[in-house]
Amino acid sequence: MSATQAAPHRARRLPRWMTSFGWQILAALVIGLVLGGVAMSLGPDAEDNPNGLHATLATIGDSYVSLLRAAVIPLVFTAIVSSIVGLRKVTNAARLAGQTLLWFAITALIAVTIGIVLGVTLQPGSTASQTALTPEEPGSVGTWWNFLTGLVPANFLGLGVSGSVDAGSGALSASPSFNVLQVIVISAAVGIAALKIGEKAEPFIVLTESALAIIQKILWWIIRLAPIGTIGLIGNAVAEYGWNQMGTLTWFVAVLYLGLALVLFVVYPILVKSHGLSVKQYFSGVWPAVQLGFVSRSSIGTLPLTQRVTERNLGVPRGYASFAVPLGATTKMDGCAAIYPAVAAIFIAQFFGIDLTIVQYLLIVIVSVVGSAATAGTTGATVMLTLTLSTLGLPLEGVGLLLAVDPIIDMGRTAVNVAGQALVPAIVAKREGIIDLDLYNAPRQGLAFDNTDVEEHRASEEASRDEREATLRRG
Repeated sequence: MSATQAAPHRARRLPRWMTSFGWQILAALVIGLVLGGVAMSLGPDAEDNPNGLHATLATIGDSYVSLLRAAVIPLVFTAIVSSIVGLRKVTNAARLAGQTLLWFAITALIAVTIGIVLGVTLQPGSTASQTALTPEEPGSVGTWWNFLTGLVPANFLGLGVSGSVDAGSGALSASPSFNVLQVIVISAAVGIAALKIGEKAEPFIVLTESALAIIQKILWWIIRLAPIGTIGLIGNAVAEYGWNQMGTLTWFVAVLYLGLALVLFVVYPILVKSHGLSVKQYFSGVWPAVQLGFVSRSSIGTLPLTQRVTERNLGVPRGYASFAVPLGATTKMDGCAAIYPAVAAIFIAQFFGIDLTIVQYLLIVIVSVVGSAATAGTTGATVMLTLTLSTLGLPLEGVGLLLAVDPIIDMGRTAVNVAGQALVPAIVAKREGIIDLDLYNAPRQGLAFDNTDVEEHRASEEASRDEREATLRRG
C-alpha cells in the first residue's frame, strides 16, 4: 500500500461519532451538568463568593456569549444590507417580501395558539413550589412604547452605555450595549439607499458582501467553540440555581418542550407536505442549522448556516434567501416570540393565582404575531416575555421564576426559531415557482460551508438555459 493510500486510513483513527459536532455537544451537556453539580456541592468560599469551579464555569459561559455578541452588529449590518441589495436580482421582489411576512405571521399564529392550549390544559404553574422559586425583576423590560422609541437610532451603531453605582463604595461601573432594532433600521436604510443609487454604489456593495463572507467565517470559528461554551453555560446554571429550583420547574420545561416539538415535528411537516415538498428532505436539509441553533442559543449566531442550508439544501434562490433568512433571524421566532411567552405568561398567572380572561388570551396572540420584532437580538425571549406580561398587566417579577431553566429551554426555543426561518422561504419559493426542486430533492453531501456542489449545479442550470434560449433564437 502506498503512502498516499495509507494517509486517509491514518486520518480516520477516531470513530466518526467521536468527531461529530452533535456528539461533542451532547458530551458537553453531560459534562456541564456534572461539573455544575460538583460546583454546587462545594458551596461558596469563606467570603460567600462563588468557589473556583463555579467562577470558572461562569467565566467560560459568559465569554462564549460575549464572543457571539461581538459578531452581532457587523453580521446584522452586512447581512441585511446585502439581502436588500440582492433583491435587485429577484423578480417580483415586493410580492416575495409580502408573502414572507404573511407566512411569518401565519406560523406565529399557529405556534402561539398551541402554546395557549397547552398552558391552559396542562397547567404548568400548578406544580411549581412557592418556596423554591423567588420572583425577581427582569434585567430588561419590553414595552410597546420602548419598542417604538427604540426604532429611532441614537447613533450609527445603535450603541448605548448602562451604568450603576455601588451603594457601599460609591464606585461607578458602566458597560456598553447595543440595540439590534436600531441596527436593523440603519441597515435597511443603507441597503435601500444603495439599491436606489445603482451603479455608483457597486464598490460599496462588493465591499459589504466581502465583509459579510469574512464575518461569517469568523462566526463559524466561534460556533465551533460551542461545546466549550455549553459546558460553562449549563454548569453555571446548575451551580447558580441548584437542583431544587430547577426540579420544581420540570413540568413547565416538559410542557414548553411539548409545544416546541408539536410545532417542529407536526406543524412544520404538515406545511411542508401541503406544499408538495418532501418532509424527509426538509429535515435532512435544515437539520445542521437546527442542531447549531440548539447549542448556540442564538438565531443571529446561526444565521450564516441557516442561510446556507436554505440555499444549498432547500433550493431557495440566493437572491431571495439572502433577504428572507436575515429578516427571519431578527423577527421570525416561533419559539421565543410565540410558544414561550404564551406558556410562560400562563405559568406566571397560575403561580400568582391570577385568572386570565378571554381578552387577555387574545392579547397574547396579538403580541406574539405583531410584536415579534421586539425579540431582535440575543436576549429576545426575555424582552418578548416582559412585553407580553406588561400588555396583560401581570407582575414582571414573574420573569425571575424561570431563570433557573432558561439555558435549557433557550436551546429548544432557538432550534424551533431556526427551523421556521428556513421553512418560510422554502414555502414561499415553492408557491412562487422559483424553488430548485432538483436541489431540494438531491442527496445531502458536502460540508455546510462548502458550496461547490451548489455552484456547479447552478452553473449547469444556467448553461442549459442559455443553450435553450440560443436555440430558440436560431429557430
